[in-house]
Amino acid sequence: MPKVEILNLAKYDETTGIYTITAADETNSLAGLNLRIEGDYVAISASYGPLEIALRPRGEELKHVLKMLQPVDGLQISRQLGSGGVSIGLGLHSDGKLLIRPAIVGDASGYIAINLVLASDVRAALFNWFGI
Repeated sequence: MPKVEILNLAKYDETTGIYTITAADETNSLAGLNLRIEGDYVAISASYGPLEIALRPRGEELKHVLKMLQPVDGLQISRQLGSGGVSIGLGLHSDGKLLIRPAIVGDASGYIAINLVLASDVRAALFNWFGI
């Protein structure tokens, strides 16, 4: 079973336009998620310590995928957005938590992914910020 980091603190910086999601106890968590709307795209930076996976999906596609999510409990990704090489997997739990798995796939022999779970109140705040 993959290890997940639960992110439960969200803040928006109006001067930079960056929406930051982290763990409330930043001393024990190295994980974070930063999002910014850039025209038709959403810049996403998922990090764990010095490791970063950056994605730039179309905003309307991301909104559509998030709207279509149906709750599935467990560590399951029910929707994926991106290409074969770089993608972001998304899954919604019945308690409102959102699983986010940005990944870089090398080939059939392996991949690098960061497994993040947004607490339900943080997921709701993100959907509100994103207009969903």
